[in-house]
Formats: sequence, C-alpha cells, structure tokens
Amino acid sequence: MNDDETSVGIGRPPTNRKQVWIKLLWIGIWLAFMSAPVKDLTDGNHTPWATVLGTLGLLTFVGAYLLLVFRHTSKPLDSRLVHSAITFLGVLSAVLILTLGTSWLVLFVYVAVSVGATLPLRTARWLIPAVTGVMVLMGLAGDHPREIITALIFPALLGGFSMTGVRQLIRTTIELREARATVAQLAANEERLRLARDLHDLLGHSLSLITLKSELAGRMLPDHPEQAAAQVADIEQVSRQALIDVRGAVTGYRRPTLPGELAGARTALAAAGITADVPAESPDGLPEKPEEVLAWALREAVTNVVRHSGARHCTVTLAPRQTLDGKVLELTVSDDGVGPSGTKPGNGLTGIGERLATVDGTLITSTGNPGSGSGKGFALTLTVPLDSGLGSTE
Repeated sequence: MNDDETSVGIGRPPTNRKQVWIKLLWIGIWLAFMSAPVKDLTDGNHTPWATVLGTLGLLTFVGAYLLLVFRHTSKPLDSRLVHSAITFLGVLSAVLILTLGTSWLVLFVYVAVSVGATLPLRTARWLIPAVTGVMVLMGLAGDHPREIITALIFPALLGGFSMTGVRQLIRTTIELREARATVAQLAANEERLRLARDLHDLLGHSLSLITLKSELAGRMLPDHPEQAAAQVADIEQVSRQALIDVRGAVTGYRRPTLPGELAGARTALAAAGITADVPAESPDGLPEKPEEVLAWALREAVTNVVRHSGARHCTVTLAPRQTLDGKVLELTVSDDGVGPSGTKPGNGLTGIGERLATVDGTLITSTGNPGSGSGKGFALTLTVPLDSGLGSTE
C-alpha cells in the first residue's frame, strides 16, 4: 500500500476512506489508557447502578475530549467554549475518581493533554503541572497505591507538553498553506496589472491619434472630401499598426515556455500540498512550436492533478530520446491519485490531443501507479518530434 494514499497530512482533513480509518486508528492509540477504567467497570467491582452511571460518565468524557482536542487543533474554537470544556472534563474526572476509585485517576492525563492541545503555551505551561498536581493530591488523599500515582505523572506531563508542540505544528502548517495560496493569488493579480499597463502603453497613443483624426475627418466632410479621405487612410494605418502591436503583446503573454511552466508546476503542486518531483531545467534549443505545445500540455496536466486527482505525489519527467522515426522529446506527468472518473476523455485531454496533432505528436494515457499495487493513479505521456539540430541526448 502506498504511504501517500493512506497518510493524512498535518492539518489536512482525510480525503478518502482509508485515510479516515488511519486517523481513527491514531485517535484510538491515544485512548489506550482508557483500558483501566473500562476494566474496572467490567470486573464487577461496583453495583449495577454505579456501573451504568460510570459507563455513561466515561462515554461523556471521551466524547467531550475527542470533540475538544481533535476539533480544536485544526480550527480554533471559541475561547470561552474551550475553557468551559476543560473545566467540565476536570470536574467530571474528579467526580468519577471520588466515586469509582483508583483506576479512574488516568482521566487527569487526558485533561492535561486537552490543556496542551487547546490553550496558549503561556497558560498551558503552568496549568499542565497544576492538573498533574491535582491528580497526585487526589490519589494521595484517597489512599491509592503510590506506584499507580507515580506511573501517571510522566504520561500527564509528557502528553500535555507534547500536545503544545503538535498544536503549534498544525497551526503553522495551515497558515503556511494559506500563505502559499495568497502568494499565488498576488502573483496572478500582479500579472494582470502588468498586462493592463502594457496594453495601456501600446494603445493609449494609437487610440488618441485615431480619435483626433476621426474628429478632423468629421469636420472636413462634406466640404473637403479629399482631405477627409487622407485622414481616414491615416486612421486605417494607425489601426492596423495598433492591431499588430496588441497581437504581438498578447501572443507574448499567451505563449508559454517549458522553463516557465516547470517552475509554475512546482509552485502549483507545492501550494496544493502535493509532493512534487519536477525537473529544474528543460533541454536547450527546442523548436518553438513543439515547446509551446508541450508547455500548454504540462499546464493542463498539472492543473488536473491539483484540482481533481486527490494525489499526494506527482512526478514530471522531460527528456529527449531517439526512436526509429527520429528524435523526439517525451514529457510524462504521473500521480498517485484516484485515477480517471470515467472512460471518456475530458475537454482537457481533448485539447491536448488537438494541439499535439498540429506538430505530429502523440498522447498516451495509463492508469495505475507503478510504485504501488493499489491500481490507482494516472500517467500522461506526450511525445513531439524534434528537428535534427537539437543537441545530443547523452
């Protein structure tokens, strides 16, 4: 089984059934200490009513603990709700310990963990030892075995303080992911502003001149048709030149390059939390048209991985190779996601195929991740022929 398909990213909710079970398993490990109260209830040491009430109390404690800790670490709850929940857990623990005995002292370990997972460090660093101290005092006051009390001190302190680090790690990861998305949005906004400035510089003078000559031509009609015709001819010339300038500018913006798209792929995959293996450079001396086709295809393939695959890892390879029909450049984009949702190709693949057809390229798709036996994943392989002038593949 591929680790990327089953692991749940820090601060990221599970995306499939396997990840849900993995997260529940990790939660279950944290509940291992609850075996002592459960054993106390099942051993028949209490009256039926005490057993029923103890079971209800334990279930209430576990539910409140899970709701507080695992909900709060991903998205902060209201501070008053957090304080009320911790107080409730502490009071419920004390009541269960006083009524049911030594085995229930372990509940204070979970109270300490709750403090570390939900409260700021400046509060948790003194409240965790305080909760541990209350646990010790209650154990000594109840004349409980000293070895049980001593054995719980270390888990309470370690669990509480370790959760402060886990909480900070989750929050930092979430903030980093949000910052990446913000940077990507700012970059897009900056590109739009740059395009607007360039178009203004290109068209401002031309449109002003067209407006001026149009006004002159209007004033010259009908008394001076020859002069008006000259002005109209100038308008036509200026308009044609402006159209050429705009087309050149837009083409320069729209024509992608492989180095630019490789860099964009790394940024997009990283922002989506997908581990990326993308080459840093592309071969030199590529013909313009094949490079443009592969750059468009790479952009579309990476977009599909980010939006639809649910992948944890994506690999991009780009290398020239020699075939019987001549030298080709091969681009492969593979991921370990959920695979295609149907047998019919989408608009993206259709567009890639149409672009490849203009340069006599080929498109091959395959499912299944070679690195795992899960049968999932998707791979896209494109080849375009190269001129004989391209450098050696060695």
